[in-house]
Amino acid sequence: MSDNYKAGFVSIIGRPNVGKSTLMNYIIGQKIAITSNKPQTTRNRIRTVYTCDRGQIVFVDTPGIHKSKNKLGDYMVSVARKSIVDVDAVIWIVEPTTYIGAGELSIIEELKKAKDVAIFLVINKMDTIKKDEVLAVIDTYSKQMEFAEIIPVSAKTGKGVPELIDCLLDYLPEGDAFFDEDTITDQPERQIVAELIREKALWCLEDEIPHGIAVTIESMNFDKKLCSIDATIVCERESHKGIIIGKNGSMLKKIGSLARPDIEDMLEMKVFLQLWVKVRKDWRDSDLLMKNYGYNPKDLQE
Repeated sequence: MSDNYKAGFVSIIGRPNVGKSTLMNYIIGQKIAITSNKPQTTRNRIRTVYTCDRGQIVFVDTPGIHKSKNKLGDYMVSVARKSIVDVDAVIWIVEPTTYIGAGELSIIEELKKAKDVAIFLVINKMDTIKKDEVLAVIDTYSKQMEFAEIIPVSAKTGKGVPELIDCLLDYLPEGDAFFDEDTITDQPERQIVAELIREKALWCLEDEIPHGIAVTIESMNFDKKLCSIDATIVCERESHKGIIIGKNGSMLKKIGSLARPDIEDMLEMKVFLQLWVKVRKDWRDSDLLMKNYGYNPKDLQE
């Protein structure tokens, strides 16, 4: 470990679908946070750890800041807002556009309250626009507030990401690493497995259903080179249950067949996966059920 070793916590915030989880997965080089083109994909704070010779960055991927419609939404927004003040630096990811909507303005107000925190504006999806167009985006956001750094990147291709890492380390305090150098996340295996299954359900299902699903792992049994997993997809309506199962179980089979390879990659072994579906009406407005499915408001009081 070098004499001027840096270590600190960095939150990744932004509106839904700007590429927060994609960026974090790219930096870590492994799939930890799930991605989809549907809003509210990330529901919890997901911490991943990047370690190099210069230092260690603990990234906190947060839910997208949005207007909530139920207790789960309130929880997600509270998670994101709390993550702005409890860190050494914040990466605010935006799309490469000069339009600043109500969602972005709301985030700006939150960021202005964060004292002694370095705010990085990261303009993502640079692979989708021409190079000269980014100057107008930088100019637009610079007029809203002052940033420690403004860095254009493509989380998809990795362009600009090494520069972002170097800049972040410059701003972090000197200190010892928080985690062992081979640690890449503090998420339990069961939680990552549940999220990988939920991701595939998000990919496969109709727009109105994904917000109302959760995934619980009933059992994970390891036997030499095989892991047997029983998991339940929880939905809010009987009509949704039928869609999730599909004709003759076709949709459930599709979700399982898509999830299995990712789970096998993570566990580094063969997986036997069985999926079930349960209905829990309006679970997103139930404190007890939210807690059972891993979304406990008391966690925010740490």
